[in-house]
Amino acid sequence: MIPREKNPDFLNSFLDYSITILNKSPNSIKEYNYDLAMFLKYMMIHFNLTKEQDLKNIDIENFSIETLKKIGIEDIHAFISYLAIDLRAKPATRARKISTIRIFFKYLAQKAKILEINPAQDLETPKAEKRMPKYLSLEDSYKLLDVAGNEDNRNHERDYAITTIFLNCGIRLSELIGINIKDIDFSECKMNVIGKGNKERTIYLNKACMKALTDYLIVRKAKTNVKFNSKDALFLSERNERISKRTVQYVVEKELQAAGLDTKKYSTHKLRHTAATLMYQYGNVDIRALQELLGHESIATTQIYTHVNNEQVRNAVESNPLSNL
Repeated sequence: MIPREKNPDFLNSFLDYSITILNKSPNSIKEYNYDLAMFLKYMMIHFNLTKEQDLKNIDIENFSIETLKKIGIEDIHAFISYLAIDLRAKPATRARKISTIRIFFKYLAQKAKILEINPAQDLETPKAEKRMPKYLSLEDSYKLLDVAGNEDNRNHERDYAITTIFLNCGIRLSELIGINIKDIDFSECKMNVIGKGNKERTIYLNKACMKALTDYLIVRKAKTNVKFNSKDALFLSERNERISKRTVQYVVEKELQAAGLDTKKYSTHKLRHTAATLMYQYGNVDIRALQELLGHESIATTQIYTHVNNEQVRNAVESNPLSNL
């Protein structure tokens, strides 16, 4: 729950605007609130409005419009510098906060008309580090599925279905836990999921997914004491409630351990990377189709999956007609 009563009115107004007009998800609103509260608390220190140096103990409820109007781009840069040097925030983290600040000040200047000048108008985003996504090999993916389907696990039908969907469909964790039974169209072999920004998209289900879901639903529908607010949920916890993110993470972590895979290297999100990579490498999937499947707004995000592995690089060199000279 967002502690909105501890915010200045202009921040709460921005959050309301983001929900109602920008149609941002609850998770996005929490991130906005967290990022902007941190920013305003830093400004309290920056402008010598408090003697407190620990951001956690700073109250921003009475942060004034007058102080807000004092903020210039150099003050925002000071905050970004604080993130980079003092907090050692990664470029991706800084980029997210900069994006939030940019949207916030645009609202204050153009919509709320609180500011005459938008100090964040020319705010630049730090260059992102380009890293290859970590993913399971095809062999390791088979190992994980074998572990997930082990009948010694009393929830093996559920856990196998979860792992199968992750590895075949590449959906996000938040999307998986939000699936309702009615979202699945068994006649058309597809399901609808709600992704980032509350955007709905269709995921087509292959034979492996359909079989795993069919087997699990036999067990799922036999449950008679499902909590009322979870009766529509596809995946349930042992308490017969909609399964939580943490439970799914725990299940996947246990499977990774049992399969002899590094839990510090792999996670639920890495299963999404795995699905995308395997589809691209083995399925000759068009980059635009992959973008649609993964629910990426920008194709630039999808392009991280077009990397090639070391063996492909070696084969490319060996295939050079000059290699035998």
